[in-house]
Amino acid sequence: MKAIKISFGIIFIILTLVWFMADTLLPDPLTYFSFRHVFVQFSGVIAMGAMCIAMVLAVRPRWLENHLDGLDKMYRLHKWLGITALIASTAHWWFGKGTKWMVGWGWLERPQRAPRGEEQLGMIEELFRNQRGLAETIGEWTFYAAAILLIIALVKMVPYRFFAKTHKIMAAAFLLLAWHSLVLLEYPYWAQPVGWLMAALLLAGSVAALMVLFGMVGRQRKVRGTVECFHWYPELQVMETAIKLDAEDQSGGNRTGMRGWQGHKPGQFAFVTSSKKEGAHPYTIASAWHDDSEHITFITKALGDHTSRLPEILHEGMEVQVEGPYGCFTFDDNCRQQIWVGAGIGITPFIARMKHLAKESDGRTIHLFHPTGQYEQAAIDKLTADAQAAGITLHVLASKDGRRLSADIIRAEVPDWEESSIWFCGPAAFGTTLRDDIINKGLPAQHFHQELFEMR
Repeated sequence: MKAIKISFGIIFIILTLVWFMADTLLPDPLTYFSFRHVFVQFSGVIAMGAMCIAMVLAVRPRWLENHLDGLDKMYRLHKWLGITALIASTAHWWFGKGTKWMVGWGWLERPQRAPRGEEQLGMIEELFRNQRGLAETIGEWTFYAAAILLIIALVKMVPYRFFAKTHKIMAAAFLLLAWHSLVLLEYPYWAQPVGWLMAALLLAGSVAALMVLFGMVGRQRKVRGTVECFHWYPELQVMETAIKLDAEDQSGGNRTGMRGWQGHKPGQFAFVTSSKKEGAHPYTIASAWHDDSEHITFITKALGDHTSRLPEILHEGMEVQVEGPYGCFTFDDNCRQQIWVGAGIGITPFIARMKHLAKESDGRTIHLFHPTGQYEQAAIDKLTADAQAAGITLHVLASKDGRRLSADIIRAEVPDWEESSIWFCGPAAFGTTLRDDIINKGLPAQHFHQELFEMR
C-alpha cells in the first residue's frame, strides 16, 4: 500500500502546485464570484488530472506494475483517483451550476460586468471561446452520466458483469470531458506548466480511452485455451478448473518455438473469459509454470452470480480466453523464513507456490497458516500433500474446531517470527488487523505483503 499512497499524494501535490504556479485561490478583490472563477478552474484541473491517470491505469500498463507493487494495487489507486475525480468534479459542478441557481433564487447578486474593449484574439483562442457554451452543456450532462457510472462502480451490490459493461462507457464519457476541459481551461494556462501537464495527461488519457473502446486492453497478453477438467467442492463452494493453453497467439498465427502463454510466477493472477456476455473475471492462478507445461489451473470461490453458476456453465472442451499474468505477490524477498497466511479462498496463490517449490526448492523455512470457515477433508488432504511435497509446515485452523487465527498464534507457533516476512491473502479487514498487530509487536512494515484482490 505504501507505493500507491505515496503515488496518490504526489499526484495531488503536483496538480495543485502547477495550478498555483498559474493562479491563486485568493484573488484581489476577494469576492464570492472572483473566488468562484478560480475555484472552478482549480477543481477542474484536479478532477481531470485524476481522471486522466485513472484512465491510463485502466488499460493495465505492464511497465507500472513493479513500481506500484502489482495490478491489484494499481486498481486500488485507480479507485482512489476515481473517488477524487467524483468529489472534485461535484464541487466543480456546484460552483458552476449551483451559482446560477442561487442567482436565480435571489440568494446571490451577480456583479455588473465592465464593458469589454476591442480584444485581439488569436485564432485558436477565438475558436475555444466560440465553443464555450457547447462545451459547458456537454460537460454538465456528461458529468451527470459519469457520476452515475462512478457510483455504480463503487456499489458492491451491483453485479460484476453489469459493472464491467457500464464502466466501459466511462471511456466515452472521458473523451467528452477531455474536450470540455480543453475548451474551458483558462487560455493563458496553456503557456504555463499547468497547461503543459494537462495537455500531456489529456493526450495520455484519450489514447487509453480509445484503447478501452476498441477492445485493445491486454491484447498482447491474451491466449486461447480449452477447459480440460474441473472439480467442484460443494462444502467449500469452490471450483478447481484446469485449462490447456494454445500455443498460438490471439490472431491465430504460430509462434515458432514459443507458446502463446509466456509463463507466470506463483502468486500471480489472470483474467479469464468464458462468455463474451459475462466478460473477463480475475482469478488467482493455482498452478506452477514450468518450461514443458501447457496447462494452467484456477481455483474459484462462489462469491457472486457468475462464480456461483460456474458448475453449470463450464464443460470439458469449452473454449476460454486467458489474459495475463498480472500481480507482484510473487514471494520475492531476502528473508530466509516466510510466514504465509491464506484465509479461505486466499489459499490459492500459496498452492501455486507450493507446487513450484516441490520441483525447485529455495531452501527457506516456511509456515503456512490456513484459517477456513468451511471444511472439506478432500481439499485439506490435497493441501497437506502439497505442503509435504514442498517441505512446508502447514497449520490448518478450522472454525468448526473453534480455532481462529490471530497474531498471537503466529508468534507462538513460529520461532524467530520477527525475522520472517509475512505473505497474506484473504479478507482485507482481517489482513489489516493482523498487519497492525504484528507490526506493533516488532515486525518491520516492509516485511508484510498483502494481496488486495479487489478489482473494484
